Amino acid sequence: MSEFLRIHSPAVDAKVRSIAGEKVISGRRHVGIMSAEPVGNYGVRIVFDDLHNTGIYSWDYLYHLGSNKFSLMRNYIKTLNKYGLKRDPPRRK
Repeated sequence: MSEFLRIHSPAVDAKVRSIAGEKVISGRRHVGIMSAEPVGNYGVRIVFDDLHNTGIYSWDYLYHLGSNKFSLMRNYIKTLNKYGLKRDPPRRK
């Protein structure tokens, strides 16, 4: 679940790779959630263990993600495959 939330971060600076106009975040299969902080009544800021913490997930956006999880994840995997990217982080030599 944390990978799913991380790749759908609403933040502008979400460490996104742009390929042919498509925004793709790869290598986040094992990312974890360090904390979740409420942001007023608006939503929640999630702090991931890759130190990404700038996106604020509104309650409406979280509902959208939950309601569409399977199709969004399927599209994400198709996009990764299209560009030869992986969900797993690159192996260190």
